[in-house]
Amino acid sequence: MEKKNWRIFLGIFLLALGTLVLLQTLGIIPFESSIFSLGIGVAFCMGGGFFLYMLATNHQENWWASFPGVILFTLGLTIGMSTVFPRLADFIAGAFFLAGISLSFWLVFLITPRNSLAIIPGGVMLTLSVIALLSDFEPTSGLETGGIFFLGLAGTFALVAVLPRTENRMSWAWIPAGILGLMGLLLELSAVNLINYLWPVALIAVGVFMVGKTLIQK
Repeated sequence: MEKKNWRIFLGIFLLALGTLVLLQTLGIIPFESSIFSLGIGVAFCMGGGFFLYMLATNHQENWWASFPGVILFTLGLTIGMSTVFPRLADFIAGAFFLAGISLSFWLVFLITPRNSLAIIPGGVMLTLSVIALLSDFEPTSGLETGGIFFLGLAGTFALVAVLPRTENRMSWAWIPAGILGLMGLLLELSAVNLINYLWPVALIAVGVFMVGKTLIQK
């Protein structure tokens, strides 16, 4: 019964997509029309829904369905958003789609923790999503997107070191996390003109520490 269900679902999806493309080819629905765009968006959502159905019915064996399922469904929603809410889409469509790609990797990790390296592309895509969302604010916010990118990567590798179960812990990930975090912090400090104060403050802090430690030992 389960096999018949997914075959019916896939058949309906192919029927809808084929009908839509045929109507566009015949000129009944113009390529530029909102109806055609919405139809394509719905078709992608149906395709994504098919793979998500496979994932939901047997997520241990069909964990791979997270990728086409989430990505196609997110793409369909993005197309629909661009058609119905074009102003909103201009602002968040790119970030929304990248976040969908990120979600597909996070689902793989949550379903099959042994695939802990899925955290890396998941974190990278989420970082890019945040950067895409903040890019319009960069000139006025003082934020350096390069610094945010490095900080996002640092957080990603930190999660690689922390999230997996004890037997799968990857302590090596703290090394790139620390290096990338320092690079991101320096870029952000440079963007807000605080980098010139960093070294003298660091020297003062080390000097205070050394004097204080010496006095305490006496």
